[in-house]
Amino acid sequence: MPLLNISEIGKKLGLSSDDLILYGKDKAKIKFSSTSNLGKLILVTAMSPTPYGEGKTTVSIGLCDALNRLQKKAIVVLREPSMGPVFGMKGGATGGGKSQVEPSDDINLHFTGDFHAITAANNLLCAAIDNHIYQGNALDIQKVVFHRAVDVNDRALRSVELQNREENFSITAASEIMALFCFAQSLDDLKTRLGNIIIGYNSKNEMVYAKQLKIEGALTALLKDAFLPNLVQTKENNPAIIHGGPFANIAHGCNSLVATKLALSLGDFVVTEAGFGADLGAEKFYDMKCRLGKLKPDCTVLVATIKALKYHGGVVKEKIFEEDLDSLKKGLANLERHYENLKKFGKNIIICLNQYDTDLDSEINVVKEFCDSRGISFSISSAYLHGGEGAVGLAEEVLKMCNNDNQFHYLYEENLSVQQKIELVCHEIYHAGKVEYSSSALEMIHKIEKENLSYLPICVAKTQYSFSDDAKMIGAPQNFNVYVRDICLYHGAGFLTVLLGNIMTMPGLAKNPNYENIDVKENHIIGVK
Repeated sequence: MPLLNISEIGKKLGLSSDDLILYGKDKAKIKFSSTSNLGKLILVTAMSPTPYGEGKTTVSIGLCDALNRLQKKAIVVLREPSMGPVFGMKGGATGGGKSQVEPSDDINLHFTGDFHAITAANNLLCAAIDNHIYQGNALDIQKVVFHRAVDVNDRALRSVELQNREENFSITAASEIMALFCFAQSLDDLKTRLGNIIIGYNSKNEMVYAKQLKIEGALTALLKDAFLPNLVQTKENNPAIIHGGPFANIAHGCNSLVATKLALSLGDFVVTEAGFGADLGAEKFYDMKCRLGKLKPDCTVLVATIKALKYHGGVVKEKIFEEDLDSLKKGLANLERHYENLKKFGKNIIICLNQYDTDLDSEINVVKEFCDSRGISFSISSAYLHGGEGAVGLAEEVLKMCNNDNQFHYLYEENLSVQQKIELVCHEIYHAGKVEYSSSALEMIHKIEKENLSYLPICVAKTQYSFSDDAKMIGAPQNFNVYVRDICLYHGAGFLTVLLGNIMTMPGLAKNPNYENIDVKENHIIGVK
């Protein structure tokens, strides 16, 4: 169906023209502030991802459309896509088929400029640090720990030589400013968090903060408009709010708190997603975002695909479309692990099979029988092919679940030590055996304890393809060793980033990157998947 003027979408939410800043006819910034959080919150997560994609965004959008078909006032709240994956190996992140948010090309590329504003703020702070050092270094900065960012995959920037020191870039989605942008709950809170960024250490090994450069006001000015959530629509003309874009393998992987809380005050049901598998995005959503925002999810949807189940059962790419029930059953161990992990946070969990037209009835029946035999709520979504109509069954299951008490709780309490938190996540969620630490990680833990910052939650950065820190260890491995390479104190954002294995905060491009498929034909962009 044709897109509506974005003002009409705003009216569906009770927003007037004064509540919107229009970016053309199809997107807008929302000036309206949330009042109270009355809506039901539904999280969409997934089993361990594969190179094929599992379709969390497609399911999330389809579920929102289906709830609206059932006459519920539902909003989908998503992250903004990073141009790194768009031009890299993954393509866009606006859903697909008949389950998509629009205008998809705008959203996947420059959108309303939020990513650019975050990148500019990040690099202004970096320029200010180096300028301060050049102009006499009154703050006695001896070690710089805040680094530059860019919103493309560029492995050459993992290590660069400046005039006076070495530097490394992160992709914007993994930057601390992106993280604190998503956790800030007001402009004043944003300014405070920006000022609390640790930019380096002096000769006494004392922390030096961004606010000591008197720059937090300028950074806030750069981010003022970007901090307003973005309103767009689904293909079925239902409201979608898109804001913030951290990755879930190297960051916390959830859209902004202001966007989620705004949606909860405007809608009766809010569908949101957490990036990559439930061991990454969902764990961080629960232990970090829900803790900070005092949110309580009412239901969790765990997405699976036949292709992913076969992949985790050991099927190679060339045979992924061939019937192989034995490998499919073997791959169910990965799905079951995620389901059992999610039960450690609450009760209301639905396994949703994101259906493709290549799925065989025999394969679908294996997954259904697996869930039925364990008393697991199960549904199928064909939203990609049929839009909201294909997710009505899932929506009905979600509505039932949302009437139940979820008994939601966190995995760990704030008063645990840093190592206790790390090892609890590694043992309980990843099912690791021994946790090993580098000398630099242990040194950082000592600094954190000395500064009385052990109460901060942890954000584990690791490969998304495995429960372990080894991407090749598929399925449901256990009793493996994990290696804590380093720990970064994101004081402004309010958490600790724990780097496992060889994870990088600046991804590289694939051998056949997606940018080869992108072009402009007759004034239309093509190839952004």
